[in-house]
Amino acid sequence: MATLRFKALTDLMTKKVPDMKFPEKRVSEFYGELVFNDEAMKRYLQPSIYKMVKQCIENGDLIDRSIADGVAAGMKAWALDHGVVHYTHWFQPLTDTTAEKHDGFINYGPDGKVIEEFAGKHLAQQEPDASSFPSGGIRQTFEARGYTAWDVTSPAFIVGSTLCIPTIFISYTGDALDYKTPLLKALHAVDKAAVDVCQYFDKNVTKVYSYLGWEQEYFLVDEGLYMARPDLMLTGRTLMGHLSAKNQQLEDHYFGSIPERVAYFMRDLEVECQRLGIPVKTRHNEVAPNQFELAPIYEEVNLANDHNLLVMDVMKRLAKHHGFEVLLHEKPFAGVNGSGKHNNWSLGTNTGVNLFAPGKNPKGNLLFLTFLTNVMVAVYKGQDLLRSTILNATNTHRLGANEAPPAIVSIFLGTQLSSMLNSIVEKVSDAKMTPEEKTALKLGVGRLPEILIDNTDRNRTSPFAFTGDRFEFRAVGSSANCAGAMTALNSMVACQLREFKANVDALIEKGVKKDEAIFQEIRKLIIESAPIHFDGNGYSDEWKEEAARRGLTNITCVPESIEQMTTAHAKHVLVDGGIFTERELEARAEVEFEKFTKKVQIEARTIGDLVINHIVPTALEYQNILIKNVKGMKEIMGAEADSLTESEKDLIRKISGHISEIRSKTQSLIDARKEANVIECEREKAYAYEKNVRPLMDEIRYHVDKLELIVDNEMWPLPKYRELLFFR
Repeated sequence: MATLRFKALTDLMTKKVPDMKFPEKRVSEFYGELVFNDEAMKRYLQPSIYKMVKQCIENGDLIDRSIADGVAAGMKAWALDHGVVHYTHWFQPLTDTTAEKHDGFINYGPDGKVIEEFAGKHLAQQEPDASSFPSGGIRQTFEARGYTAWDVTSPAFIVGSTLCIPTIFISYTGDALDYKTPLLKALHAVDKAAVDVCQYFDKNVTKVYSYLGWEQEYFLVDEGLYMARPDLMLTGRTLMGHLSAKNQQLEDHYFGSIPERVAYFMRDLEVECQRLGIPVKTRHNEVAPNQFELAPIYEEVNLANDHNLLVMDVMKRLAKHHGFEVLLHEKPFAGVNGSGKHNNWSLGTNTGVNLFAPGKNPKGNLLFLTFLTNVMVAVYKGQDLLRSTILNATNTHRLGANEAPPAIVSIFLGTQLSSMLNSIVEKVSDAKMTPEEKTALKLGVGRLPEILIDNTDRNRTSPFAFTGDRFEFRAVGSSANCAGAMTALNSMVACQLREFKANVDALIEKGVKKDEAIFQEIRKLIIESAPIHFDGNGYSDEWKEEAARRGLTNITCVPESIEQMTTAHAKHVLVDGGIFTERELEARAEVEFEKFTKKVQIEARTIGDLVINHIVPTALEYQNILIKNVKGMKEIMGAEADSLTESEKDLIRKISGHISEIRSKTQSLIDARKEANVIECEREKAYAYEKNVRPLMDEIRYHVDKLELIVDNEMWPLPKYRELLFFR
């Protein structure tokens, strides 16, 4: 292993920046050339087919089988013109990755000769084997049949020589087995609920879109060093490793000059993304050494999520061409910043109004305040549900670690907006407003644009911060499928908007004027959501105490958080809201328990193998060298050597102590795993791994990291942090 480490370091020193060639065209000239987008559809589809497809995309309807053949013919012609030989239904099973089964266009024609075939039935639906995908008990292994169905709202694209068709994935019985199906339902729910509320203000609003702008953080490590770290290869993070003397404390990496080798990778990645119609725009060094960020222009949530998953796949593939490995784990290195995926979320109407942007008049700002306060209450009521979508085996290492938001969900608004909400509470009474109150309130509301422009600060300690015209959900993990968080958030808001409309309508029926009814409900929402509104330091101990007094939850135990997926409130939002059946929701929780257990199990087995087969033998070898040295000194110098070798004897004792602790705790780890593995209930097994297995891994790491500081550098078998984080 040490040989592998030093070979990787030697190779790294001789590596040169590749002579990369990039398209001479402007981005606008090749953007989306690998996507069956509107331009391609106009060219390859018959006008009548094109018109019907556009209607389905705009309305979110399913493609009728009567036109599927026409679409498939055009799509096949386009794909063949790009050298495509296979097609696949590209879907999102509950594995946190994407899946695909490739089929060739090849088939026998009527005369027995080989032809290229791709009919409407191939486009609209496939039957991949569902037996090996997580289902949470919805289906048994022998019930293997599953169906993928084309999502017409997300365009097909080409990767290599394969036509990829975004699809949903359901079981033979119709149960959702993926992330996309509930996301589409949640987006439909928030669309309908938001349109109904918007009708109070503008009858021309007939559609509300949910938008997402993700910010993907990631680490790059040299491929050779990665191969010399089994823990990185198997778990995505370093299970041991002492912090480098220099890490991020000088704050010199953030927004610093991008290393040339990395810049070539970034440019290669951007070109590939842009050819795939992904509007990547921003790149920069992140806080930790060798940590970087990629961000696109925002898009509609479903498409943005598909693009994020595609980006993660593309960056892993292209990184290998540059001698890198991409790390998407939320905390690959202890003691330095982890990686998140900030979800910038907003709602917009078909009339071009951003519902989270202040308007130009009191009416527009009343619309803004309506949606702002409803979101605040939705997040307040659903704080545990929202957290359950992001607290998992990997992200738990990052949250609250002074570079990511804490597990306490709070909303940051900024001083000016907070002041405005306070004034509304003071001015609006439950009784009918006087003319003076109306005038004062409208004047205050009318000043919102002046107040908010460039005056909403960014609070990086807030999990859910308002940033001027959108909310930024900062707690989502780097490796996550955004659909989990976006499904919960949009479903929660849809549920709250339905309740808001029912309350306003009830007041109107009692004779209260519409504006007064809306104002009264807004005031109630501001008061109700007050506990979750916090503009201070989310990392402070004082906030933890204050949050507890406010009744906010601080769940850091992953299994406990998973349980929040099936509470009465979660079922009210997700089951009553039509996003999941109760059976599907219970199955999702079961899948999350199982995924948590398996990930911790893999980590525990990996650290056990590393310490017993690599770390302990290396420490013993070095200890024996010290012992031989002490014996040699004794033979030569006799009693005089006792005082001269005391420090080495002390070192030998320390090494022996660490080795003893590692062996003892590793055996305890094995025993704890064995005890947990016989538990049949996935929930109870997850708790056993959380409480009995994970703490032992931390204890073992402590002693390994101490040994790293003692053992001869040339003997240490694993690449160290200073080597992994500071390549050039």
